[in-house]
Amino acid sequence: MRISKQITGGFAAAALVLMGPIGPALALDENVVVQQPRSPWDVFRFGFSAYKSGKKEEAVEAYRYAAENGQVGASWKLARMYAEGDGVARNDYEAFKFFSEVAQQDVRPGSRDESYVSDALVAVGRYLKTGIPGSPVEANPAAAQQYFMRAAAAYRNASAQYELGHMFLTGEGGTQNVQQAARWLQLSAEKGHAGAQATLGNLLFHSGKVVRGLALMTAALERAAPADVPWIRAMQEEAFAVAAESDRRTAIALAEDYLSNGME
Repeated sequence: MRISKQITGGFAAAALVLMGPIGPALALDENVVVQQPRSPWDVFRFGFSAYKSGKKEEAVEAYRYAAENGQVGASWKLARMYAEGDGVARNDYEAFKFFSEVAQQDVRPGSRDESYVSDALVAVGRYLKTGIPGSPVEANPAAAQQYFMRAAAAYRNASAQYELGHMFLTGEGGTQNVQQAARWLQLSAEKGHAGAQATLGNLLFHSGKVVRGLALMTAALERAAPADVPWIRAMQEEAFAVAAESDRRTAIALAEDYLSNGME
C-alpha cells in the first residue's frame, strides 16, 4: 500500500540517505514529505540505529513508518517499547495491539521473523490470561492457552512451554492435566527456563523423585531473574528443610552438573 508520511528534523535527513532518489522536489520549507520509499527495512534499520544512540523519538517515528509498510520487526519493537514504557509512555493496550498484529503473521520456523512472532504470541497470551484493566481486553485464559500452544508447538518457545505447563498444572484455562504439565515443563526446563525448572522440580519432589526435584529447584535458583528469585527460593528452601541430608548433598552435586552441562 502506498503511504505518504511527513518526516522532519534529523530523521528526514537520514531517511533521504537511506531511501535514495525519490523523485522531483519533495521539500517545502523545513518539512520533507517522503513518497514511494525504497525499503521499509532501511527505515527499520535507521530506527534501530537511532534507538541505540538514545534518540528514541526518532526511533519511534521510524518504527511507525516501517510498521505501516509491513515491517514485522518494527511492529514488534513498538510493542515492546509501549509494554515497557521505553521511549514512550507505557500503554499496555497499545502494546497489545502491536503484538496482536505481529502474532497474526504466519511465518515458518527458522525464518527471519520467527523470533518476533514467537515472542508476540507469548505476549498476547499473557495479556489475555489476565486482561488489561481499563481496556477492551478482558481476561480469557482459554484464548491465552491457544496463543501459548502455537508458540510452544510451532516455534518451541521456552516461555510459552512454561506457561502451558503451569496452566495444565493448575487447570487454568481448561482441564487440569499433570502429565501434560510435566511434558511442557520438561521441554522448557531443558532450554534453561528457570521458572520451568523450579516448577518441574517441585512437582518431581512431591511425586517422590526427591533428589532430582531438589536439584532442579537449586539450579533454577542460581539462574533465576531477580523478579523470580523470591518464589523460587521459598519453594527450594521449603523442600530442603524436609529432605534428608544425604539427598541434599546429592542434589547439590546434580544441580551443579545441570548448570554446567544442561539437563540432557
